[in-house]
Amino acid sequence: MELLRGILKAAVEGGASDVHIKVGYPVVFRINRQLVAIEAPVPTDQWMSSIADKMVPIHARKRLDEDREVDFSYFEAGVGRFRTNIFQQKGAYALAMRYVKTQVPSFDELGLLPVLKDIASSTRGIVLVAGTTGSGKSTTLAAMLEHINATVKKHVVTLEDPIEFVFEDNQSVIEQREIGLDTQSFEHGLKHVLRQDPDIIMVGEMRDSTSFTAAMQAADTGHLVLSTLHTQNASQSIGRILDFFRPEEREQVRRQLANTLKAVICQRMITTVSGGITPSLEILINTPTVRKMLEENRLEKIGAAIETGRDDGMQTFNQALYDLVKARKVTEAEALAKASNPQALDMMFKGIFLDEGRRILS
Repeated sequence: MELLRGILKAAVEGGASDVHIKVGYPVVFRINRQLVAIEAPVPTDQWMSSIADKMVPIHARKRLDEDREVDFSYFEAGVGRFRTNIFQQKGAYALAMRYVKTQVPSFDELGLLPVLKDIASSTRGIVLVAGTTGSGKSTTLAAMLEHINATVKKHVVTLEDPIEFVFEDNQSVIEQREIGLDTQSFEHGLKHVLRQDPDIIMVGEMRDSTSFTAAMQAADTGHLVLSTLHTQNASQSIGRILDFFRPEEREQVRRQLANTLKAVICQRMITTVSGGITPSLEILINTPTVRKMLEENRLEKIGAAIETGRDDGMQTFNQALYDLVKARKVTEAEALAKASNPQALDMMFKGIFLDEGRRILS
């Protein structure tokens, strides 16, 4: 375990976000989104098997034996906490470990917009942080939860797989439950969570109709539900939610969603001029206009509602990228590479603003 400790310590000190270890190949760090091989002994099959025996927690071993892969949280004293996935490839174990910073970053440190504080301060409804893998969803969600913890007296219950950021009670009382260790499954945890007197429920990820139905029920009874979703943009998230359900259920779910959704924050990580990364945010807020679109099944117009809803705190990815470039945080080339509609963004840089959203809504 000393070799593993040394690898993890080097990763943290070198500013790596992820560590990849597999048998017969160099150890690789991800630094500023780039993969870098490091100088370290090449892992052997025997060493990896030994690591698996020692680091996988008792509650996760059966799942590893049955599924050949499992997620868990690993803490190395004096180094830090890592979200860990151990899996098999070519018949041998491999590790993917993501470093989770001990201190939850603030809104300012992450470059998040003030409107997210307003969203986090909501008393009820469903708030989703969306994006692809590695887009920083968990970190943004943690920042929102820490804002709640620092400003209001609420009882928060989280369901996570695994626990990443560890919160200390401040104004709020927070209980963190890890799937497999503290509860059998998301489904089982959600079934009982309302009996635990929560004001706010944080679910690590919305994965299926069961979890989303439970979220809507909780929001409908006056709770705030925070979670993540794997989607490319905010408007696409509505369709992704409906896809969880059978076709004959979607009409009712869509109407329930119109009453319970608070906001969808979708983010992409953008490389800055200084070589770091910053989030670009697309924000959908369930305004009366959006609610009516959901009720009337006019989902194709939600993108236009986002584009024209800046006064309500909404914005598209193109608008977010334009702001980042004008603030000189991001280059035009980087913004165009990450844009949903590069042609429209390029025209914005040239001073040509097409009021496409208003045309579509009219």
